[in-house]
Amino acid sequence: MTLNCGGLIVDLSTPKVMGILNLTSDSFFDGGRHNTHDNALKHVEQMVKEGADFIDVGAASSKPGSTWIAPEEEQKILIPVFEGLRAAFPKILFSIDTYNSSTAQACLERGAVIINDISAGTYDPEMMVTVGQNRGVFIAMHLRGTPETMQENPTYKNITEELLYFFSKRKQAAYQAGIHDVVIDPGFGFGKTIAHNYDLIRHLTLFKSLECPLLVGVSRKSMIYKVLQTTPKQALNGTTVLHTLSLLSGAHILRVHDVREAKECVALLNMLA
Repeated sequence: MTLNCGGLIVDLSTPKVMGILNLTSDSFFDGGRHNTHDNALKHVEQMVKEGADFIDVGAASSKPGSTWIAPEEEQKILIPVFEGLRAAFPKILFSIDTYNSSTAQACLERGAVIINDISAGTYDPEMMVTVGQNRGVFIAMHLRGTPETMQENPTYKNITEELLYFFSKRKQAAYQAGIHDVVIDPGFGFGKTIAHNYDLIRHLTLFKSLECPLLVGVSRKSMIYKVLQTTPKQALNGTTVLHTLSLLSGAHILRVHDVREAKECVALLNMLA
């Protein structure tokens, strides 16, 4: 597995770590910590020092119950910070977490190489075309409904089968839009119960059949801290356990709040290869 990131070929035979930079003030774990220019720079610098392979930057909250953000408002928050990050870290591979094609276009023009869309291109019909025209990498995540409604009694007959079908269709749509590199993300916590999330973990190896790189984003989520009856702040150990299981099941990218610990997990499992 490889990704063409702006002409740089990234080999995924060794799993990679994507550090999270949330610019929104109401993110479930680190909301408000990094939403100034200086704080964002310091956080990215720290993640780079710890070995982050990608940095995923987002300005729209997608936690359960969050509401839609207009592209103009999103870009007002995102663009100035992203321009500063690109100037400070010109060699870093940046991903933009957005479901708005105009935001994607603005950031791809400014040097982003990945678009991470929680809707897999279903919210904005121009998204996939935009990514394809700019030769970007596209992360297609599964979500049922919207962040505002997704946790209202999510129901599936067989969640793994339904997601495999969903991704086979989104992969085809992406290729038709001119996208050559598609990454799939099961969307842990997005329109899924705790039981659904663990059913996906249990059957994660089945996603290899899609022949796309697999991204896993479980970092400090409620599927961990609710089971352990704790808080997001205390969910790092549980996160590492699920990272280990995900890597053993074939995950290529871990999207994380804690880069150093994720890199250590990858390094130790590599010793067993």
